Amino acid sequence: MTGIVLGSGLGPLADAVRVTREVPFAEAGLPPSSVPGHDGKFIFGTLDEAPVLLMKGRVHLYEGHPPHTVGAGVRWMAAQGITRLILTNAAGTLNGEFPPGQWMMLSDHLNLTGTSPLLGADFIDLTHAYDPAWRTAIRTAAADLGMPLHEGVYAGLRGPQYETPAEIRMLRTVGADAVGMSTVLETIQARSLRLPVVAFSCLTNWAAGITPAALDHHEVLETGKQAADAMIRLLRKAL
Repeated sequence: MTGIVLGSGLGPLADAVRVTREVPFAEAGLPPSSVPGHDGKFIFGTLDEAPVLLMKGRVHLYEGHPPHTVGAGVRWMAAQGITRLILTNAAGTLNGEFPPGQWMMLSDHLNLTGTSPLLGADFIDLTHAYDPAWRTAIRTAAADLGMPLHEGVYAGLRGPQYETPAEIRMLRTVGADAVGMSTVLETIQARSLRLPVVAFSCLTNWAAGITPAALDHHEVLETGKQAADAMIRLLRKAL
């Protein structure tokens, strides 16, 4: 069974799933999500014939939760029997060749949250945080579909404020292609459980300072909804 975490505005991905059971976050021991675009429930079902467990919404550091709680959804899905994990998020793009409205598959990440869900636990290796073999298969699937799929480095920050133009210039200097407020702690948690991980950023807007436009969460949600169909096609082929 494949676990899939749906980020901001990406709830429409759940509409493609034949649902067999739903579990609210509260029943799974997670706090409710307070963020628009995050329903806060787990969905068991199938995507075509592939069994999936969706986490519709997620828990964030910027809501005031500790890092161990941010990783709780991944641990719960692992306890239900998932054998691999797909993470999605909405992100700002820093790369001039990766325009908003398209998808980026994560090749690596920068954990700039200042914390980890594994505090007090053993060391783990993150050399291949995002599974190379799985990424190759998905790259091939995207090419077969004629779907633009960029690959790059995601910078995960704590939030909730968006970044300043100076911070975006710094992130570009250290190698980031996209920036958001999730995913990295979930990846760390999943890898500690030996789950293969692949992750995708829906590039919803240019990051601060790249254009004169102000950043708006409603824009993030709307762009995510519009891009969801492309990800549904890719997941159907890849799974």
